[in-house]
Formats: sequence, structure tokens, C-alpha cells
Amino acid sequence: MERCACPAALLLLSLVLMGAMAFDVEIKDDKNATCIYAKLSVNVTVQYETNTSSTKNVTFSVPSEVTTNGSSCGSNGKAPILVINFGNGHSWSLNFTRNDSMYSGGALIFTYNTNDSTLFPDALKEGLISSTAAFLGPIPLNSTYKCISSEVVVSENVTQIISDVKLEAFMQNGTLGKEVSCDADKPSPTPTTNPSTTASTTTPTPTSKPLDNPTTGNYSVSDVNGTCLLASMGLQINTSLLSEGKNIWTAFNIDPTAMSKNGTCSNQTGTLILTDNSTVIEFTLALKNKNHFYLKEVNVALINGSASSTRQNQNLSAWEASVGSSYMCHKEQQIKVSEDLVINSFDVRVQLFGVKNETFATAEECLADSDLSFLIPIAVGAVLVFLIILVLVSYLIGRRKSRTGYQSV
Repeated sequence: MERCACPAALLLLSLVLMGAMAFDVEIKDDKNATCIYAKLSVNVTVQYETNTSSTKNVTFSVPSEVTTNGSSCGSNGKAPILVINFGNGHSWSLNFTRNDSMYSGGALIFTYNTNDSTLFPDALKEGLISSTAAFLGPIPLNSTYKCISSEVVVSENVTQIISDVKLEAFMQNGTLGKEVSCDADKPSPTPTTNPSTTASTTTPTPTSKPLDNPTTGNYSVSDVNGTCLLASMGLQINTSLLSEGKNIWTAFNIDPTAMSKNGTCSNQTGTLILTDNSTVIEFTLALKNKNHFYLKEVNVALINGSASSTRQNQNLSAWEASVGSSYMCHKEQQIKVSEDLVINSFDVRVQLFGVKNETFATAEECLADSDLSFLIPIAVGAVLVFLIILVLVSYLIGRRKSRTGYQSV
């Protein structure tokens, strides 16, 4: 998979929501019984490199007229898969896994064909390119997942807005089960406290006022085997916004009570996706040498109406701890996502795999929290003093030798 030449660059994406179309398909087994039903709308924005070494964005929708070649109900140990083919070699695919009570989505793979001159008339690289993301958390068996609200799915060079979803896998007797709504579609509880200012649903405007530390949120990701990723942290976004012709840094806290939580796990990675009306944050943790896990990648999308800007860093090396332990750091840390977006994290505790009874394992503390952290500036200072003394002694010795030489003449 090709990586964007400038992953830290700001990608201004025009996501046209009003033109969304829905496809409606059924996948049947050899007995002509439906095993997968899917009806949903998908809007896609792809960033690609042109033959003039610049980057462009193209936005399009998966049409209502599609084919399902490559789809399967699953057999002989192979997982069921839904494949949606459209246009000139493009496809959208999602595989499924299950246990005795739940099913969930696996890898969501979007494949686009840059040979399509209509969409990519000046693409530098021609051919099929795939981008993988996570989609669809655990759903009870014999239930239909329904989500009218839009969900933003961010992957490498691809941003998808998926909405109006009605989907079920592992169907019994070819009939749809009871509908299960996504969190975003569920009504919010009626406030019982005094009226307060309604939170903005757009990207915050620049402000120079200092912020309090963000509220700590508790998050988890589950697969068919139980909880695979556990996280607790406070998050603050710092980004550069254009205001009155000037780039001004502004900060805003993430409210965990306003975020919908999603994610998925594979054998090597775990992804946590936090979404509200204006922000999508995707954390990907991965195994390192099978004995450690670490934060490998962060994607952030800031949404304002029908426009979205995304930043990503796919080459991180933070929050590392041994598998079977959790990582903990109370001190504020900075995660540089791009040149114009930084995430400040507070009171972080995360664990990938090995979660038992929904609780963290023994913590491995970050250096900033350790009792030895205060020794670092002392050690640096001592080294500097030693170097100064060494230079001074060398100078005096050199000067003495010089004077001795003059006297011998």
C-alpha cells in the first residue's frame, strides 16, 4: 500500500453529503437463502498524487447500481464477505466474524482504480490501490444493525462517510432480525440541570484563553472474544486555524460524554475510534516484536458542515508497554499528528490485548511519572559542568605549554 508522500499535510476534503446514493444488496447461499443483507450510503474522498508531483482530492459516491461478485456466505473456514463492485474497477468490501452470541465487521477495504481517467485524469500511479479501516462493532446475532447517522471512517488517503445503514450478516432462515440502533441514533437524555450554553457542532473558533485539563474518558473495544483494547485518558486538540487571514493556534477539549465509541481488533492491532459531530479521532495500537504494544498511528478528522480536513501520523512510537501489562502516564504528553495539529493527552492508561474482567493489568509507568525523572535535568547539568571544566583545563594546559615554548627560545 502506497503511503501519502506528505502524511502531515492538511487535506481539505469536500464531502458532498446531499448527493449520497444507497445500494441495496442481498448475498445468498447455495440454497438461495439470504445470509448477508446490506443497504447503505457511502461517500468517498480520495487524495492522490498527480503526475505534476502535487496532490488532488476527488469526491464521489458509491452508486445504487453495483455488483456483488466476490461476495460469499463463508464456508470451509472462510469468513463471510460482502464485496461491492462499481464503476471502473472500484470496490468496497467488508468481512465478518462471529462467536456464539455476537457478530462484527472485520477489515473494511476500499479499493480504487487510478486508471479511471474520469475520476483520476492525472494520477501519477496507475492501477488498483487499497486502503483498510475498521467498521461495525459487535452486534447480537439474529439482529439487524441500523444507523441513519453519518459515521466518518478515515484510512490511508481515503475518507468515507457512511450513513443510512441497514445491515445484517449470518442471517437465519433468510430473514432480517430485530433492529439494533447505533449510539448516534439513540436520543440523548434530557438535561435535568440548569440551562447551559449548547456545545458547538463545528470546529471551535480561535481563542487565546487557557483551557482546564480535559475530562478523563473511559473507552473499550471488543471483538468476538471479549475486550481487546482498554483505554482511559483525557484529550485536548491543538490545531492551527485560519482566522481573518492569519493562522492562529487554538485548543479545545474532547468531551468523552459526547463521543461515540467504536473500534476493532485484529491479531496484530487494535483501533479505537472516537466520534462526535465535529471531530473524529482514530488511535491504532500495534504489537512490536510480539512482546510489546505501542501507539503506531493517529488519524484526526475535523468536520465543519459538509467539509472535512484530516491529518494523520502513521509512524508514531508512543505509549509502549509489555503485552499483558498496561501503559500509564499521568503527566501531560504531546502527540504530533501533523505540523498544524497536536493532541495533548492527560492521565493516559491503555492496554492492548490480555484484558481480563474489564480491568487494566499491572501498569508500566512512563519515564515522566517515575521517581527518577527528576534526575534527568540534574544529570544533564552535571554533564555540562564537566564539559565546561574539561574545556577550561584544556585551555590552561595549552596556554602553559605555549608560554614554556617561548621561554626556551
